[in-house]
Amino acid sequence: MAPSPQTPPAEIEVDTDLVHQLIRRQHPDLVHLPVAFEASGWDNITFRLGGDLAVRLPRREIGARLIGSEQVWLPILADRLPLQTPAPLRLGVPGARYPWRWSIVPWIEGRTADLDQPDSSQGLVLADFFRALHQPAPPEAPRNPFRGVALSTRQEMFHTQLDFLKTRTDLMDDRALAIWDAGVAAPQDLSGLWIHGDPHPRNVLVAAGRLKAFIDWGDMAQGDPASDLAAIWMLLDSPLARQQAMEAYGASDATWARARGWAMYYVAVLLATGLTDDPAMKVIAVRTLNRLLG
Repeated sequence: MAPSPQTPPAEIEVDTDLVHQLIRRQHPDLVHLPVAFEASGWDNITFRLGGDLAVRLPRREIGARLIGSEQVWLPILADRLPLQTPAPLRLGVPGARYPWRWSIVPWIEGRTADLDQPDSSQGLVLADFFRALHQPAPPEAPRNPFRGVALSTRQEMFHTQLDFLKTRTDLMDDRALAIWDAGVAAPQDLSGLWIHGDPHPRNVLVAAGRLKAFIDWGDMAQGDPASDLAAIWMLLDSPLARQQAMEAYGASDATWARARGWAMYYVAVLLATGLTDDPAMKVIAVRTLNRLLG
């Protein structure tokens, strides 16, 4: 049996006391602001700092490598994007028993898109955002071995998740596998463009049904934007909104086939995680699957 996916444990424990120490030593003018835990993901943990700021710290070494991309490149991209991003305002360095770089970023109000789904008017907004982002990246821009790459390179991971899912659910039927196979077979006609890298609903903020911000840019890289365009099925419940987004973005049939394949890849990974230890991921996966099959 394939190993089940599981939220990885933190490699270093980060609490409000540690955050206070780091701020006191490196940004003492902010030490008067209250610190409160906000959220923890696979790679990073976030604390709110006062009313307008947040502190973002890696909880694993892989997160420490990824945060460097956010610190160097996101401030360059942020000004040209039509939705908000948490581009770092201040940088932190190792200290106070903490071994990695960290960031102070703006706090952005909103709920993640799995909790507050974008309404039917947001297809064009999503397309505008991706058109603004998916522009040629410079040669020195980071590359990501897992996102923006040829979909065929994710075959082993996809089938590992599929083997696990076969023991737990019958949701991944022949129709789902046909979408995956079509994505793998489609030629790759785009590359070297900036991508977000991880645009699932927990990394998108919504306010009153409107897209507001894309957060968590650690996977940002140059590559094939089809891996980002999977978000059309992950974020938009309205078939009309999805159609409008696709028409407004404009891409080849091959790109849309790869995007659907990437969306099915997300379904497999998130569904496996959801059936293991994170039920909210299962909700995202099932919604996305239903939209792809519908």
